[in-house]
Amino acid sequence: MGLYAETRVRAGLDTLWDRTQDPAQRRRWDLRITRITPLPGPADGPRRFRYATRVLPFLTLCGISVTAGQKERPDGTRASALRFAAAHPLSPITEGGGYLRYVPDGDGVRFLTGFDYRPRGGALGAGADRLLLRPLLAWATAWSFDRLRLWLERGITPERALRNWLAELLVRALVLTVGAACLALGSPGSPGGPFGALGPAVAYLCPLLLLVAMSLALFKAPLSGTPAARRCLRTPPARARAPRLLCSLENPS
Repeated sequence: MGLYAETRVRAGLDTLWDRTQDPAQRRRWDLRITRITPLPGPADGPRRFRYATRVLPFLTLCGISVTAGQKERPDGTRASALRFAAAHPLSPITEGGGYLRYVPDGDGVRFLTGFDYRPRGGALGAGADRLLLRPLLAWATAWSFDRLRLWLERGITPERALRNWLAELLVRALVLTVGAACLALGSPGSPGGPFGALGPAVAYLCPLLLLVAMSLALFKAPLSGTPAARRCLRTPPARARAPRLLCSLENPS
């Protein structure tokens, strides 16, 4: 699979399964899913859904997906798989597939996914996908996995986690903006500069402190209650492979 994300969640296997297989719960933590609606179909087979994913404020991906799960496997793990297709000519994705795996690991569960798709638009569409859409989806997947982990491990609801992320992003942006503005107003010792009224020692120390603050705003790890894609493994191990269940699903197009 072309895109991969993995996290370790200290939670019960049944709880993790419910939060990820129930469409109403999935929509709360998965940033990639804006809307998902079950379609009529048999209760004992693969389920079909109509989905919508808002990638950007002006770009929403819509289509049909078919999914199936294996709640009981001989090795004690669980898995689910889906295939999806979007027939709309403005959708940058034509079709694709992916899976979720649940691997019990001590007092937690290794929760991982792999998925891939075919972009629409020939060489131009493939270039836009490689530069924009694919990195964005990779980041959104890992960020959503960490958001789910915070919900299950620390009781931080997905809505609160999003607010934490936006607040921290705002603070970092303010520090960068104020720091850059102060440094751009003039040299530290110039009378008209922002530090001219201070003593010489302080006037030369302030820019250094601003640079330290700006560096922290850029590179400091997110707070423990803020979702972060960097906490997830995004390179699949050599043994990673899609479950056979994926091959049994029909393309919903």
